[in-house]
Amino acid sequence: MLEEKVFSLDVAGKKLTAKFSPLAQQANSSVIMQYGDTVVLVTTTMGKVDRLENDFFPLVVDYEERFYAAGKILGSRFIRREGRPSEGAILTARLIDRSIRPLFNQNMRREVQVVATVLSIDGENDPDFPALIGASLALATSDIPWEGPVSGIRIGLVNNELKINPNYTERETGNLDFFLSSADNKITMLEVGANEIDEDLMNKAAQLALGEIEKIQKFQEQIIKEIGKEKAKILLKEIHPETKTKVQEFLKDKLEEAIYTEDKLSRVSKIATLKSNLEEYLKNQGFDDSKIKEGFIVLEEEIDNLVHKNILEKDKRPDGRKLDEIRPIYCAVGILPRVHGSGLFIRGTTQALSTVTLAAPSHGLTVETMEESDVKRFIHHYNFPPYSVGEISSMRSPGRREIGHGALAEKSLLPIIPKKEDFPYAIRVVSEILSSNGSSSMASVCGSSLALMDAGVPIKNPAAGIAMGLMMENENNYKILTDIQGPEDHYGDMDFKVAGTKNGITGVQMDVKIKGITLKIFEETLLQAKKARLEILKKIEEIITQPRSNLSPFAPKIFTIQIDPEKIRDVIGSGGKTINDIIKKTGVEIDIEEDGQVFVTAPNEKAGNEALEIIKNITHEFKEGEIVTGKVSRILDFGAIVDLGFNKDGLLHISEIANHRINRVEDEVKIGQVLTLKIIKIDENGRISLSLKALHPEENNRENDEQPGRKTFKQRR
Repeated sequence: MLEEKVFSLDVAGKKLTAKFSPLAQQANSSVIMQYGDTVVLVTTTMGKVDRLENDFFPLVVDYEERFYAAGKILGSRFIRREGRPSEGAILTARLIDRSIRPLFNQNMRREVQVVATVLSIDGENDPDFPALIGASLALATSDIPWEGPVSGIRIGLVNNELKINPNYTERETGNLDFFLSSADNKITMLEVGANEIDEDLMNKAAQLALGEIEKIQKFQEQIIKEIGKEKAKILLKEIHPETKTKVQEFLKDKLEEAIYTEDKLSRVSKIATLKSNLEEYLKNQGFDDSKIKEGFIVLEEEIDNLVHKNILEKDKRPDGRKLDEIRPIYCAVGILPRVHGSGLFIRGTTQALSTVTLAAPSHGLTVETMEESDVKRFIHHYNFPPYSVGEISSMRSPGRREIGHGALAEKSLLPIIPKKEDFPYAIRVVSEILSSNGSSSMASVCGSSLALMDAGVPIKNPAAGIAMGLMMENENNYKILTDIQGPEDHYGDMDFKVAGTKNGITGVQMDVKIKGITLKIFEETLLQAKKARLEILKKIEEIITQPRSNLSPFAPKIFTIQIDPEKIRDVIGSGGKTINDIIKKTGVEIDIEEDGQVFVTAPNEKAGNEALEIIKNITHEFKEGEIVTGKVSRILDFGAIVDLGFNKDGLLHISEIANHRINRVEDEVKIGQVLTLKIIKIDENGRISLSLKALHPEENNRENDEQPGRKTFKQRR
């Protein structure tokens, strides 16, 4: 029998349970978290060696999805197992990483890995919440040095009321998805998707989250007090005092000139020269390679100190701007001739070129994870090539950063995308970062808005984004910066990205390098960001005020038709023969929804109309009393078979041809003759009975019927 220690807490009406047992006992610590029927195993492991030669803290967070957790067998039919992490898994790993990282001593050089493995998922409760609490508990109860705990909570807007930890359905139908992490009543991480929410409601959501987190923090502290291990003694990266003194002597009066220039390229060049001269100076002083590497760390610290000091004491930014000033902005649309839409957004030396591609609904992105199986009709991809920062490296597939930035922009744009019934196209936006100097993800939002309007996508409102920063000495001495770049981004204490429209916020992402920000700083930052966002939107509207009225001539055309769901099988045909024949004949793509909505995507209007006509013919529903036109296709002893089109025949019985007695059907109608008829009956099997005499109570009213090769009644008489 495994010895277990179980702790539980009620969170939003559901039990949150932390179970400590010998499972995964070779890790430094492990915990099984359960919330509802969602279960996550979280482990933490620390390396055995202090790699003091490294110049960074090696923390890795992995979030592992398991298909069995949802009772599914997914993956390629040749493999049938989990492959590379899904986009959702990467974003959840980043959420945990960004929450816990600020609470590590950044001079640590031992590897630390946190792994959250989803063991069960109930379809209501997102595993990210118990996974984060589990990561905090696993770290805090282990011997790994860490200054937690940290807790997080999700806030939703359900029926216009803020709700703690809404379920999946409530999140999909609500207007807010707000996840906040906090330690010591300070915000350490924020991730928000919203449908044009105002700043006041965001503040209320933060207050509600912080209040609930306080309970979870106390819960964690009790557990740590009861079962927490003594922290291991490890070596920290330390700088030799002599190295620090020599570097400071060398840098005297040199840093200001190198850093404080409006042009990034000039700044980079001057700092590179300064670094090279420092290396030569330290070599001449008899320093070895390891001490020279220490010297470079001191250089970074001195730049950090100078940037903080000048902003806090003098409001002096490296490029000379005011604290709330945005860099010069340039916008353009329609700059690429063949793409369906394009937009260029430049802010300072940050450049984003965004393009829009429109396609058939079937070209959406199929998403199959343990949580969902869905098709995304709006996709935003973000590319960050090495040349955008003047570097050389291999062109690889997107990493976690690119996926995270692309997802943030996508989340920020999604509320302005038209509904499928209004604009059925699959929409792919790609943002190419041509040059980066701060806030390229927010530049992507701006460039994408330009491109969407250029493409004629009927978006609700253009969206724009801005990155806010912070230089902080303490809670009473800080400065909030608008549109951070270069040194402010690298050495600043906060990266607070806010995107939205003129009506409200659509996306927020916040990370900190300190141990969190107060609610007061949070509220002030949102207000300062709103002012900047509205200013950028004015610049966008100077170039294009609304979506173009027509799509690009190179974009496909989509035609829609609603059919009876019972007729879907008729359109598809046996083994797909009918639908494939239509596609082959007209060159279109056809997508059919379960509710009978049909989307025909065509290269031109002629092909689309031709395909629509065929589908109408196949699915046409005849009604009793309807007047129809048909061609006689067969003569029988008891009447005539009339081809009504739409793959339907009707019977014109001999008794329904005329008001007088008829001996032979051939005396009245001929094969190929076109008749106007009335439907008098449709039986339970769909067989149609027609009448000619119902439309011609007097025989001479029939003289206009087309009867090839025979005289009319009037002529015979």
